[in-house]
Amino acid sequence: MQDARTVFDTLNTEYLAVHKTKEDLFWDTYMAVSNDDAGFARAEEAYKNFISDPARLAAVRGALASLGDTDDADEATAALRHGLKGWLALFESNIIDSDAARTLMAELIKLESDLFAKRRDLVLRHTNEAGQVEDATLSMLSTNMGSNPNEEARKSSHDALMQLEHWVLANGLLDIVKKRNAFARAQGFPNYFDYKVQKNERMSADQLFAILDDFEVRTRAANTRALDDLTAAHGAKATQPWNLRFFVSGDVTRQFDPYLSFAKGLERWLQSFRKLGIAYRGATMQLDLLERKGKYQNGFCHGPIPTFYDAKNQWVAGQINFTADAKPDQIGSGARAINTLFHEGGHAAHFANVTQNSPCFSQEFAPTSMAYAETQSMFCDSLLDDADWLKRYAHNAQGEPIPDELIHARIKTTQPFAAFGERGILVVPYFERALYRLSDAELTPDGVLALARATELRILGVAVGPRPLLAIPHLLNQESAAAYHGYLLANMAVYQTRAYFERTYGFLTDNPAIGPALAQHYWARGNSISHNDTLLSLTGEPFNAKYLADSCNQTVDEAWAEAQAKMAAASTRHYPPATAPDLDATIRIVHGAELIADNSDSDQAMCQQFERWVGQRYPATVQ
Repeated sequence: MQDARTVFDTLNTEYLAVHKTKEDLFWDTYMAVSNDDAGFARAEEAYKNFISDPARLAAVRGALASLGDTDDADEATAALRHGLKGWLALFESNIIDSDAARTLMAELIKLESDLFAKRRDLVLRHTNEAGQVEDATLSMLSTNMGSNPNEEARKSSHDALMQLEHWVLANGLLDIVKKRNAFARAQGFPNYFDYKVQKNERMSADQLFAILDDFEVRTRAANTRALDDLTAAHGAKATQPWNLRFFVSGDVTRQFDPYLSFAKGLERWLQSFRKLGIAYRGATMQLDLLERKGKYQNGFCHGPIPTFYDAKNQWVAGQINFTADAKPDQIGSGARAINTLFHEGGHAAHFANVTQNSPCFSQEFAPTSMAYAETQSMFCDSLLDDADWLKRYAHNAQGEPIPDELIHARIKTTQPFAAFGERGILVVPYFERALYRLSDAELTPDGVLALARATELRILGVAVGPRPLLAIPHLLNQESAAAYHGYLLANMAVYQTRAYFERTYGFLTDNPAIGPALAQHYWARGNSISHNDTLLSLTGEPFNAKYLADSCNQTVDEAWAEAQAKMAAASTRHYPPATAPDLDATIRIVHGAELIADNSDSDQAMCQQFERWVGQRYPATVQ
């Protein structure tokens, strides 16, 4: 018993050290606070070596064997066995069984680190709404295509994304794909895509595509109908990749902007989550929300200190970082920022509430399913589209709530393209699976670009996607590569979860029962149970894609009737009080190395500090 306990406690202690070192360097390099790319690569390799160490796997197996196979009434032994099984799952998910594969992994980390360093220095440019040519992040490019009334300016943003596609193909992505495939083959898999699906989602690629193919068929007609109707209404130019976002939402995005200011986003996130009964169990959180040269151009949430109860049964609260890439003076940036706050804040709530006896249960990598992790964040950001949430939180500078007719206008504009939006996720795994099935000889820039365009045409129905496939940053990093399907699987689970809460309580916005229910059924056990089992625990039914497909296939009239019913019910509802005065977190808002605001005095003071800072930098944006 003592030897097994020593193995377990040593793993917990050593993992915390190697994980935090890696994550601290990850944050500093990705936030452009440090250019110590070599140091991060060493830390990343040390972390990979830890989680793929055959000697540690053998020690865990030996420790489990020493405890015997029989269940007993000894609570301490049962808890120890549970914790060791968590480590067993982690090592078996990440183990590299051969010296050749370990060498390939080290080479792969070096290739990715080199590409990231070069990508950080790449400057993309477009024409903004003022007609000025400016440096632009991926977020700025996307927002400009959705809101800029000038077609040539929108096209400049898409041209920048097409430039990025050619850049990644010329600067190492193809060598990385080849190396990933070699790494997968060294472990007995036909290619890297099959390897990642099995390791991350615990299913085969064929099982995954049985689900994806079903969803593709269910939403195909709605997607085709939306594109045909758009062409009939606005002409063929509307389906050009730089025009699609604008014709789907551009004018509505502009009209929404005064009601979703960037500076108020922090306050609205804190209030909404608190009223949902979400708490962070004493976590320390660091948020970096604005664009900055050299900063990683995609939101993410990582936890340098995973939560758990230690050997003395004392709570180890989380240390959690998350980021956005907003430009407050750009139309639509407020909506994008609050979406990131809800999304990444949902991730943070999940990882802050895993209450097991080891950090291996509360981290975002395998054996944690990406689909399971994204379910938590995407459920939270789904609330932002609800009419009753908008009426309660989306107010202009005069304190006036967003008008019903504007909510109706957005539904009229976006609902026909709900299927297109989900298929914008679906297109990625279809492309990546085909990409990793190519031979090394077939992995040429022209061949891969042709594959990307053919996949976009087949799944999206347009010649080029508004977000070209090779401009998606997830493809460049091995943690997120060949895993994008997790977002679609998660959204299927989100709509299943929403349906359960609506059946049970009748409403979602500001429902204080939701946070505790998520904490109990989805968060507390971390990766010790499967994604499907979390759904069974809360909703009583296994994974079901029907709810999302049904939502995508709603007509405008059906979606508007649902929104009207939500607003009518909300107008007479007596909302239960929030379960706590704050989120139970220490929060720091930073801009690189600069501290903008914190809640050492209060959440309210932090929000006021943040608004003042934004107002000083971007005077026209503060409401």
